[in-house]
Amino acid sequence: MNYYEVSFLKSPLNPLTYESLEEIKIGTKVLVPLGNRKKQTPAVVIKKVPKPEFKCVEILEILPFYYDEKMFEIAKFISQYYVCSFGEALSVYVPFDEKIQEEENKIEFDSKICLSKEQEKAYNFCQEKKQALLFANTGSGKTEIYIKTIEKVLNENGNAILLMPEISLSPQMQKRLEKVFGDSVAIWHSKITKKKKEKILEGIYKGEIKLVAGARSALFLPFKNLKLIVVDEEHDESYKSDSKPRYNAKDLSLYIAKKFDINLILGSATASISSFYKLPFYRLKETFFETKKQLTFDDSSTELSNLILNKIANVLENKNQVIVFLPTRANFKYQICTSCGKSVECPYCSVSMSLHKNDLALKCHYCGYAQKIPEQCPSCNNGIIHNIRVGTAEVEERLKEFFPEKIIKRFDRDEIKTDTKLKKVLNDFNANKIDILVGTQMLSKGHDYHNVKLAVVLGIDSVLNMSSYKARERALSLLIQISGRSGRKGEGEVIIQTQNQDLLSYYLQECDYEDFLNQELEFREGLYPPFIKMAKVIFAHENGLKVKDELDKYVKILKEYDDIEVVGFGQSPIFKMANKYRYEIILRSSTAKALLIALHSINSTMASIDMDSSF
Repeated sequence: MNYYEVSFLKSPLNPLTYESLEEIKIGTKVLVPLGNRKKQTPAVVIKKVPKPEFKCVEILEILPFYYDEKMFEIAKFISQYYVCSFGEALSVYVPFDEKIQEEENKIEFDSKICLSKEQEKAYNFCQEKKQALLFANTGSGKTEIYIKTIEKVLNENGNAILLMPEISLSPQMQKRLEKVFGDSVAIWHSKITKKKKEKILEGIYKGEIKLVAGARSALFLPFKNLKLIVVDEEHDESYKSDSKPRYNAKDLSLYIAKKFDINLILGSATASISSFYKLPFYRLKETFFETKKQLTFDDSSTELSNLILNKIANVLENKNQVIVFLPTRANFKYQICTSCGKSVECPYCSVSMSLHKNDLALKCHYCGYAQKIPEQCPSCNNGIIHNIRVGTAEVEERLKEFFPEKIIKRFDRDEIKTDTKLKKVLNDFNANKIDILVGTQMLSKGHDYHNVKLAVVLGIDSVLNMSSYKARERALSLLIQISGRSGRKGEGEVIIQTQNQDLLSYYLQECDYEDFLNQELEFREGLYPPFIKMAKVIFAHENGLKVKDELDKYVKILKEYDDIEVVGFGQSPIFKMANKYRYEIILRSSTAKALLIALHSINSTMASIDMDSSF
């Protein structure tokens, strides 16, 4: 009889020991009985052990799938760094299939792409540096550099992964990749069917698919010879998983690339501060098309002012198209002064405070400072702090009232639920069958809109006034991404509705995004990432008193650690979710090790831990 320790996939449970008459290779996927569960539980054999003193249950079935050493090593890192069980960490991976043998399938690719002198320099820089940031303006042709780099790797018989935010996996990008790589490329994201996923996996196992362009989960596909990872729009926050394990695919790509000597390119027009700080970068400013971009600011407090409506009417009269952007698809709600456009800032943290209606107070989520909601704005002393609510559905309705003859569509996650719908709306828009597209972040992604002459940005002050150290970075990045969608070829106009014109005008017109990043690094030094490590611990339970007691208990425990700081604690911004009351603690430390020791000491079924939380 053989004895094995197994880890349970997708489970927080610790490993348990089982027996088997057969010899089983470490890394093999198996099915085991667990407690009183009728259903067999998937698990992975992690080590062989001597016969224990207690009685063991038998492994029920040995499956033809296995996880290799690299997967084990990365899963070990994920479980330690993102604070989860080994089984939860390993479950992000798709295992190898023992039955399918890889076939010798050598294809030569020739994209016939001619790079400009500047692109050539950027390409060579990325080749030399092994792991690099391609800091490339919108329209400067970073996709051509990706394709050229991928082509080189595939011609040398390596595999490549191109990660993109899910909503950037546009039909246009798929066509471009298929034109060069044919059947050797597959597109992988959550909206593709189970059958399609199985077909792609079979292609990977057989060695027929050599490149996958996909959302963050594509990083965990079973490639035998991975030589290149490209992370496009690397600044995008959708690379962070919002369920356990709460990994960041961009950060993991960097870890994997360094650990296994893999080429890595992180690309963005609005590079994230962490990548800008950590990696050597090439700045690509030259664009293919001469575009003239007119920037107009609108400081009115109604979301569709006369200025905006008149501008839209003019563009539509000239048979051009309009995109209207809002920062979030739901009704967003924010506090803002009707006179000066400022929110109420914490006197200790340089971030906006959050409204807690139950307590009739404004609170800082970083230091816990609280004050009553002021009757007048503390910045200008005469404006009134107002709650403002607006969403995509309301904007779409109002536009239909003003332009009843025009075709107006919404472009957000509530509306675009399938790949087919995404393709249809984009194709219709590019075929001029839609006049105005109203949407959220989805509009800011790299879709090419040929006939858009006006981009309207509403509600950017809600991003600028978020209670987060990342507020300015998020707002500017969004504005630059959106303005890149208007007037791709020729002239275009962007209207930004804001009461923070001076700040935005300075960063958008007078200085480069690189200057902004350098200034932001100065502001964050000693306080926020990338200089220090931060984490958030959320406690949630149906019983509000119980969860509050748990929070208080851990605040006390965590405050006893010398080398970490309890920055703030209290109710979560969304206090009740899915019928559970939520509290949170925000922690920071100058070292990851000290923070992780504290986080691993938390042993509560109510707690979920978010390392490197973006708040």
